[in-house]
Amino acid sequence: MRMKSLYLAILLAMAGILSFSVVVFFAISRGMEQRYFVPVFDAMDSVEVQDAREMLETRGPDGLVEYMRRLNKAFGGVHYLLDGNGRDVLTGEDLSRYLPKAPLTKWRGHKFGKALVTRRSDDGRYWFLAISPAQPRNAPFYHYYLLVVGASGILCWLAAVYVVSPIRQIAATIKRFGEGDLSARVIMQRGDEIGSLGQSFNSMAERMQKLLLSEQRLLGDVSHELRSPLARLKFSVKLARTAPDRDAALDRVKRDIDRLSTLVSGLVEMTRAEGDPTLRKSEMVCLNDVVAETVRDSVVEVEARGCNIRVTGRLAAKVPGDAELLRRAVENVLRNAIRYSPPNANIDVELSQSDRAVLIAIRDYGTGIPEEFMDRIFDPFFRVEEARDSGTGGVGLGLSIARRSVQLHGGSIAARNAHPGLRVEIKLPAVIVAQNETADRLPNPV
Repeated sequence: MRMKSLYLAILLAMAGILSFSVVVFFAISRGMEQRYFVPVFDAMDSVEVQDAREMLETRGPDGLVEYMRRLNKAFGGVHYLLDGNGRDVLTGEDLSRYLPKAPLTKWRGHKFGKALVTRRSDDGRYWFLAISPAQPRNAPFYHYYLLVVGASGILCWLAAVYVVSPIRQIAATIKRFGEGDLSARVIMQRGDEIGSLGQSFNSMAERMQKLLLSEQRLLGDVSHELRSPLARLKFSVKLARTAPDRDAALDRVKRDIDRLSTLVSGLVEMTRAEGDPTLRKSEMVCLNDVVAETVRDSVVEVEARGCNIRVTGRLAAKVPGDAELLRRAVENVLRNAIRYSPPNANIDVELSQSDRAVLIAIRDYGTGIPEEFMDRIFDPFFRVEEARDSGTGGVGLGLSIARRSVQLHGGSIAARNAHPGLRVEIKLPAVIVAQNETADRLPNPV
């Protein structure tokens, strides 16, 4: 049978443990009584019957009466010395009904509603008898038993509350989160395993909320971005069928197709940057090589615009992370600078490092960005001038991908106007290596 309530399961388990403990306690008490206390009582009874006999034989009935009076006063009840047939040696009263049947020579217990203690002398001529009002067995300990049971019950209830209540709180929070309340979090200040469970859920919920909100935002942006090129592509296809200059019409179709390809490529790259961290590579990346490779790959674009890349500084540090993601971050910033750089202008790449970080600064000498848009240029699909980006083929994903790649490596990226142009700085935590382990020098400026 499965328990549907953890409260009940814990209480039943505690009750079972308590019951077992009580049984063990009684067994131990009974064993100690039989082993240690009963022999002492038997010895006392043996001494009392011998003393009573000596009092009777040496000092007569008056001495026996005085001795019995002292016993009554000391132990309570009434004490008797009987002959072998069970009659009181002082009064002749027949008290044989209180004596045990042969072959017993001693007995302690309850009979006729009274507590009795009987003991026969060694020669069998006398019996010692003590009679006192009957009381419940172990009566002096009952209130201790009740105290233990009550205290244990309270402790069991508190233990159940301490364990179950936070689990129910976590379950209720998980239910709210599953029903769509993405802001639901476990509010708990505990340092034990239950607290770790709540913190783990909060971390998971935080990541899921970011992913879900990012996905919703991305789907909205994608639907918006696809609408225009698809409409133009559809119109261009119709126009190509009837246009007198089919080459120009097909060129327009090709531009729209290229734009869609760029958009899809950017989305795939962004998905990879935000994907499962366990799927990303982790190695010591030499940023010197990353920048050098990126500069070499940009030669064709730079020469086509008549520009020149000037590289200053070098890096003797390595960054732990994914080399491909870091290369994409640097490449996207550099290509953005090339795209908006005036013809025949310079593009500066500055490299520097401190004890724990490296800095890659890329600057163009274009028109820069209006200050009111400076905080938004790293947002997906943001473009300051729609017409200018359409002409250059950008879809507003390059800097967004760069930011996400840098943030995944614990770094930061920022932009500011350099008057003229825009300066983008990438800062990453790095590990300084020995001089003989530094990367090769960068190639000569393009």
